Amino acid sequence: MGEFAIQGFRGRLICPSDKDYDEARALYNGMIDKRPKAIARCTDAADVIAAVNYARGNKLLLAIRGGGHNGPGLGSCDGGLVIDLSQMRSVRVDPASRTVRVDPGCTSADLDHATHAFGLAVPLGIVGSTGVAGLTLGGGTGYLTRKHGLTVDNLLEVDVVLADGSFVTASKDKHVDLFWAVRGGGGNFGVVTSFLFQAHPAKMVFAGPIFWDAKDAKQVMATYRDFIPNAPEELGLFVGLKSVPPIDPFPKEHWSKRACALIGAFNGPVAEGQKLMASLLEKLPAPLFNWMGEMPWTAINSLFDPFFPKGLQWYWKGDFVKALPDEAIDVHIANALNAPTPFCLMHLYPIDGAVRRVPKDATPWSARDASFSMVIAAISPDPKDADTLKTWGRAYWSAIHPFNLEGAYVNFMDVDEAENRVELSYGENYARLALIKAKYDPNNLLRVNQNIKPKA
Repeated sequence: MGEFAIQGFRGRLICPSDKDYDEARALYNGMIDKRPKAIARCTDAADVIAAVNYARGNKLLLAIRGGGHNGPGLGSCDGGLVIDLSQMRSVRVDPASRTVRVDPGCTSADLDHATHAFGLAVPLGIVGSTGVAGLTLGGGTGYLTRKHGLTVDNLLEVDVVLADGSFVTASKDKHVDLFWAVRGGGGNFGVVTSFLFQAHPAKMVFAGPIFWDAKDAKQVMATYRDFIPNAPEELGLFVGLKSVPPIDPFPKEHWSKRACALIGAFNGPVAEGQKLMASLLEKLPAPLFNWMGEMPWTAINSLFDPFFPKGLQWYWKGDFVKALPDEAIDVHIANALNAPTPFCLMHLYPIDGAVRRVPKDATPWSARDASFSMVIAAISPDPKDADTLKTWGRAYWSAIHPFNLEGAYVNFMDVDEAENRVELSYGENYARLALIKAKYDPNNLLRVNQNIKPKA
């Protein structure tokens, strides 16, 4: 680590000369190959303060990494300093108040593990390896969203290191403008070193995947579209166009077969979940397989982790969706059938229920009147496929975007978006975000993100 030192820093500085530098700089998305000047692996908020001050004082490009799961690799940078929070992974559950204090290096699996012992869960995403910090700061959608809202709707308080190195706590009573901004505004306003969440009862759920042959995709998608708005909010169910994963335990006779899937969890009495899903399945043809059953909450929320290990090639595109007419379904199916690898997918996550009960201006996450959040993910284990993945993902998005809204969930956006895409994604809330950015980070030190430009 001989290149330089940071005063007041007790964590580990990893530099290009260190043997584990390549391992330390590697991100979830193997398509990203950034080479920072140093990685500051922090142990506490004091380390974060020291690293922020060093980056600002030495005019270094600064990136913040929580779980390192961000699609376009915004948890790293070339030639700058990475504040790596991965060693800060404490979770403290208060079962009496059903609140959870979470460090910024925690993954969703870390948080689920800690809360599950108390029969609780925080609304998160659908992948256990996702970092809690990035997920939360962008909004957060998953199986509990319809009943309990976005992850940010369950955020009670944050501790934040600001761009000037100061440390503040923000909540509905303190630094109210900052608390508003971090609930969907991404990492633009400071480095969050602690999150306080409201948790909810969740222990055993009726959950799992159901796969149909792609020839049945239109019927499945249309039936799902009509079913989900009126379904009980205890059911978190999304639809996807994908392939049957070519690995065990999936039936070998169906490996890599293009398919349409419904994947979800009913967080309520198992018998009610079975009855509800039966009412949906009776309207549909027989599936290739139906693996919905009773399982622990932690199992469904990490179901896909073995299929998508760190290091695959990823290219993401997203949109918010207001309506899903039959014509749009046709476009989805035509493009999904042309996927270049069996790992590529498209998911539509429902936005309704508790999300709609929060006013659009209550947080920066403004798409509360949308019906779905869409993600197209082009994926392959082979680096040689990188250009092909991007070509397919962009073509698919270009074909379906005319049916969708202008903005997207920022956690599903790449860095090659149109210049005004971030502004469109926040809608009427963007102007307020820009003013708050000017207050807390006027020189835009924190700009390796889906950036909000400061405006006084």
